[in-house]
Amino acid sequence: RPCSPPRVRRGSASHRACLIARYNFIYAKERLEAECILRRYVCNLETVQRIIYIACVESFRAAKMAFWKVKINVKDTLAICYRGGPTSLEVAVLDYIACHKDLYDVCCSVHEVVCCMNRNPKLPCPGELDFVVISALIRELCCLAYSMQTLIPPLDIAYGVDGECFNRNMYYRSFDSDFAAPFVAYHVWPPLIEDGTVIVKGEVVTKK
Repeated sequence: RPCSPPRVRRGSASHRACLIARYNFIYAKERLEAECILRRYVCNLETVQRIIYIACVESFRAAKMAFWKVKINVKDTLAICYRGGPTSLEVAVLDYIACHKDLYDVCCSVHEVVCCMNRNPKLPCPGELDFVVISALIRELCCLAYSMQTLIPPLDIAYGVDGECFNRNMYYRSFDSDFAAPFVAYHVWPPLIEDGTVIVKGEVVTKK
């Protein structure tokens, strides 16, 4: 793509708010739709929720890796004709990527996530279930995660570990949790963070 002047970074606060709202919408609606799809193949609700959580984590990981590769290429291209300083070049690169969403091959990320999940020993074998059935959710998460990297600072998710202590500042307990249990049995949805601060709480199940 030839060099073209990037747009001035405007409305970043409203863009950030839209991305956060989109994350909440995916949690409230599209996550549950994916649950319904998976329940046709998997009877156990815990397994279904674990599948969706891992899908979210892997989608963010794949999208961030793709963004990193795109950013390197765009930065090399803009540096040839850019006359500002290093800081303004960084902003120009993020603005350029935000304006040219077609640079991101989301289908490649979706395929990468599905393959990664099919190899995950904690999830049902590919013969029992092909995770392509929730590719619509994975695609939405990848696109969202990619767009979140264009913010300053970027938005990201916090990765949880089964058995960690329950942190009320990061998570809500699921309705079927043991509310007296201090440890996380498994994660349902990851919290959204910005520069180390929790913006949107995640959801976990706690059990003794």
